[in-house]
Parts: sequence; structure tokens; C-alpha cells
Amino acid sequence: MRVDDESSADTRPQGHELSATGVTVAYDGVDVVHDASMTLRPGEVTVLVGPNGSGKSTLLRTLARLQRPRAAQLVIDDGLDALALSPREFSRRVALLTQGRPTPSGLTVRDVVEFGRYPYRGRWGRSDPDGPAAVDRALALTGVAELADRGAEHLSGGQLQRVWLAGCLAQETGVLLLDEPTTYLDLRYQVELLDLVRDLADDHGIAIGAVLHDLDQAAAVADRIVLLHAGRVVADGLPEDVLTARRLTDAYGIRIEVDTDPLTGRLRTRAIGRHHTRSERLTTTP
Repeated sequence: MRVDDESSADTRPQGHELSATGVTVAYDGVDVVHDASMTLRPGEVTVLVGPNGSGKSTLLRTLARLQRPRAAQLVIDDGLDALALSPREFSRRVALLTQGRPTPSGLTVRDVVEFGRYPYRGRWGRSDPDGPAAVDRALALTGVAELADRGAEHLSGGQLQRVWLAGCLAQETGVLLLDEPTTYLDLRYQVELLDLVRDLADDHGIAIGAVLHDLDQAAAVADRIVLLHAGRVVADGLPEDVLTARRLTDAYGIRIEVDTDPLTGRLRTRAIGRHHTRSERLTTTP
């Protein structure tokens, strides 16, 4: 699923920089994200990590304007106020793959992916001359082209996840937000999807922000890591600077060791539970 298809060269989306400053979000009057700031840059993958309830998805949804903040400044490129853009204008710049999308009924895979072209169609279903080519590219990039005419309700969870991602790619934006994109995918497609994410940043210059639970996957794909805990950004920087044993142990509330994989040279994490080694179990057994 590498993004090097020559047919996509002429319509390659231009990456945008999306900056968020002072983001505070409240649910039922209680702040759940506190004065968070981060920047998504063209050609970079930024991954948000942290324990459940740390505010990762809420912050990402706020960047996508699906969550209304109590306070925030969102800026695209050189001073364009993202909160002042019309929904259509914003959707031509930023796309979001959310969690838990419903299974479409009575629609083919191609129909679902074509929904990603809605910012370009205007009112009354105005024609979209670039749409068919964009949809074909998105289907091919996500590996679901052979499923284009199949009913979406007959797909597996992993296949459907890739179809929804294809819809985001058909939207052809400069910023792509992914909320736990590897959900429902088996190991092969997790790896291929993360490879695709890297290709979109490296080859197309897209600014990508993603929420991931797997710290090793985050270390492998990210240029920058944003670590959240209790609704606050506690670290933002290079993976090797953020994913330290002390920071992760403090954030997750469990001992986490960090070392370097001798095969790949990448960071590797390991959570240490009460029964973490066989030898220790043997020595403590009466």
C-alpha cells in the first residue's frame, strides 16, 4: 500500500500545518482537557499516547471541530482561523477517521468511499469531475479495490476499517486525523496501515495526527509523540525524548521499561506486571 502511484501525482494534496493552543474541553461542567497545545506539521506524523481517559481522543476530535472546546485557538498555516472556516472549507483541509463508525447498509464499498468527496460536490449534488479518480486511488491505496462492488454490510471489521480510511483519503486533505486507526485490524493490516500513514507523510507531505494505544507502534511510525495524562500534555517531542521509562511509568501507573530493539534500532517498551517473568514466579511459588 505504498503511496507512489504515478496517477496520483497531479492531484497530490498539499500539506497544511494545524496548530492548537490553549485547548480546554469540558464535559458536564468538568474540564477533561486542560490548556493543551500541539502542532501538526506537513510531512510529519504526530502520535498522541496516554492511558484511557487521558484526553487523547477528545483532543483529536477538538482539532477536527467535532468537539466544541471551552477555550481554544486553532490555526491553519499562516494565521488562518480554523474555527472561522465554513464546514465545507474546513473539510477540504482536514479529515478525521473516527472510532466506532456504524456499518453501512445497502451501500457498496465504492458508495461509502465516495462520501469522502462531499466537500467538493457543493449543494444539490453538483458534479465532481475529479471524484472518480480520487476514489479509485483511495480504494487502491487501502487495498480494497477488489471489494469496490461488494455490499459494505458483508465486510469484516478490518475490511470496513480500511474502507472508512479510503473515504478519508478520497477527501484529499492536507491534514489527516486518525483516532485509533488500527482497531479491528489483524497484525498484517496494522503494519500495512502504519506503513501507509508513513508514506502519506513522506511522499505527499500530509500532516498526520493519530491516537494509538500501542506504544511500540507509536515509536515506530511517529516523528513526534504527545503524551497526555489526566487531560494534560505532559511531554511533546521526539519519541526517544518522550517515551522514557520514568515518564511512561508515571503516566500509566505501572512500571514500564524502555530499551532499543537490536533488530530494528527502534524503541521498545514493556509493561511489568506481578507475573512478568517465569523465573520470578518459580522462586515465589511455595
